[in-house]
Amino acid sequence: MSFLNAVTEDEAEGDVAELYEKDIERVGYLHNYIRTFSLHPDAYQAWRGLVGAIAKPMDERRYELATLSAANRLRSSYCSLAHGQVLVDKFLEPSVVQDLVEDLSSAGLGDADTLVVQFADKVALDATTITEADIDRLRDAGLSERDILDVVLAAAARCFSSKVLDATGTLGDSIYNEMEPELREALTVGRPIARDL
Repeated sequence: MSFLNAVTEDEAEGDVAELYEKDIERVGYLHNYIRTFSLHPDAYQAWRGLVGAIAKPMDERRYELATLSAANRLRSSYCSLAHGQVLVDKFLEPSVVQDLVEDLSSAGLGDADTLVVQFADKVALDATTITEADIDRLRDAGLSERDILDVVLAAAARCFSSKVLDATGTLGDSIYNEMEPELREALTVGRPIARDL
């Protein structure tokens, strides 16, 4: 499921075996991204620690909006599918999530959420183009200084993950083939979904 020869389940020992066991116990199968990170479990644990530190104090819906926006801009199918699915499962209708990536103006989000999505997109596209006016718009929409930094951190952390997965050819898990077809197509913005588990 990637260009790299990851540690197989039969070969897994120590930290990698534990990583595999926990993932299978949690979701019932082994994620392709976990297989990729099996070659460097310390880096995976460090990244999970960073993501946890960013996401835990954030409003979960805002975190997912920012993350999906960054993943979409980066053309990361795996991350777009994963975080689009979280938004559908917990917060939004599939048609709204589809609009988030295809036509934001049709998504019907409030001003603050729309600005968060646009800002996260800009962080992922080219953070050097961000101006104080962009920050002021977020302030005017009610975001605190910490809220704004949290959006930056969420989008920047997604850049790391998306780039690692796409550079290694890691495909989105085949379970995403079960997603509603129109939404699946909208969220498959780069590499295809894997065909089997």
